[in-house]
Amino acid sequence: MTKKKKSKTSDNTIALNRIAHHHYAIEDDLEVGIVLEGWEVKSLRNKNLQLKESYVMAKNGELWLIGAHISPLNSASTHIQPNPTRTRKLLAHQSQIDRLMGLVDRRGYTLVALSAYWSRGRAKIKIGLGKGKKHHDKRASEKDRDWQRDKARILKHS
Repeated sequence: MTKKKKSKTSDNTIALNRIAHHHYAIEDDLEVGIVLEGWEVKSLRNKNLQLKESYVMAKNGELWLIGAHISPLNSASTHIQPNPTRTRKLLAHQSQIDRLMGLVDRRGYTLVALSAYWSRGRAKIKIGLGKGKKHHDKRASEKDRDWQRDKARILKHS
């Protein structure tokens, strides 16, 4: 029997919120921890997380992740009733929370979950501080992205 070799580049990414960069102009990001139950950790190991409709809300000096969907495993315990979309507490330093709350309240920013990943065995969420894009901004960024793709294609063939 041969042992399976570990890949040199381990993929620590659990989930990405690709639509967030389309809807928001992200100006700053922050890595925070997340409070999870046991079945949620097992589910995250299988990458059963959706961040597409999630956002972060600051309330009473704490950050909360709302709308993230963690699908329960079929082999979950029978005595636990999993709630896939429950509100989860995020862990950050109080000075960071105060700064984010000030920007959200005064300048109209929004806190959005950008990605989830493993860092030294702990689940982390990267949240972004962004302003909503107008319709013409979305079209302009899409046009720019298409041009970058075409430019790379032209340079590849020349």
